[in-house]
Amino acid sequence: MLCLPMQHLKIYLDGKFVDEPDAKVSVFDHGLLYGDGVFEGIRFYNGRIFLFEEHLDRLYDSAKAILLTIPMERKALREATLETCRQNGLRDGYIRLVVTRGKGDLGLNPNKCKQPTVFIIAATIELYPENLYTEGLRVNTVPTQRISPSALSPAIKSLNYLNNILAKIEGNLYGAHESILLNQQGFVAECTADNIFVVKQGKIFTPHVSDGALGGITRRLMFELAREMDREILEANLTRYDLFVADELFLTGTGAEVVPISEVDGRKIGPGRAGAVTEEFIRRFRERTQKTGVPIY
Repeated sequence: MLCLPMQHLKIYLDGKFVDEPDAKVSVFDHGLLYGDGVFEGIRFYNGRIFLFEEHLDRLYDSAKAILLTIPMERKALREATLETCRQNGLRDGYIRLVVTRGKGDLGLNPNKCKQPTVFIIAATIELYPENLYTEGLRVNTVPTQRISPSALSPAIKSLNYLNNILAKIEGNLYGAHESILLNQQGFVAECTADNIFVVKQGKIFTPHVSDGALGGITRRLMFELAREMDREILEANLTRYDLFVADELFLTGTGAEVVPISEVDGRKIGPGRAGAVTEEFIRRFRERTQKTGVPIY
């Protein structure tokens, strides 16, 4: 029996493409030591990178907010991302684009880091099995609160995800697919990796970004799709009660896409599966992903 060699992913790392086992950063890199850096998760479908420019906008904005200079012009970073997909022969998948503060010393002073590190991963992904896009997710509210925007702006997509990870651990202990974080005022902020939407009596609501929610790229697209559907999405202060009595709930995120919620803290939501409004958002979202984006090849 002929054994073919395993094909390693090609990773972009500081100007070079290297095999996955050789994609290494220093143990003194402040992205590792302190979570000092920014990133974007980006999807590509049917040979096109979806909402690519919007993700690049947010990456550069996040970097500017933490005084991190990305050591590549936007055009060069854009081409490196496209080439990473080409190097791996992929037409559908997920990109992780990361910029760290770079190698420094054991102190946390970013001024000791002379050169930021840039790496790009392109691989396949399936966050949830397909049946859950019909049956819906089981989610719970966790004790861990969302970090206050006055402490760390949720608009900065940084490498420090410990707040989200602690919430995810609590969700895992509960046996949930996803978990909801509240802010210090008791309002719904977001899930560990997704934004949340409420459908009630034909109206659609989502938390304010000022409540601690990331201004997600997919979240932003929902406002556009809603207008196409002659609907309006309202930003509001939402409580757990609003979730419990919703007609429909759904989550959005680059990895999750658009996925319904069937249960929150033991309460069945609406029909206990994807409702009509959620299904329409899913349909329109999937149509958009197949027809738009920056061509890879």
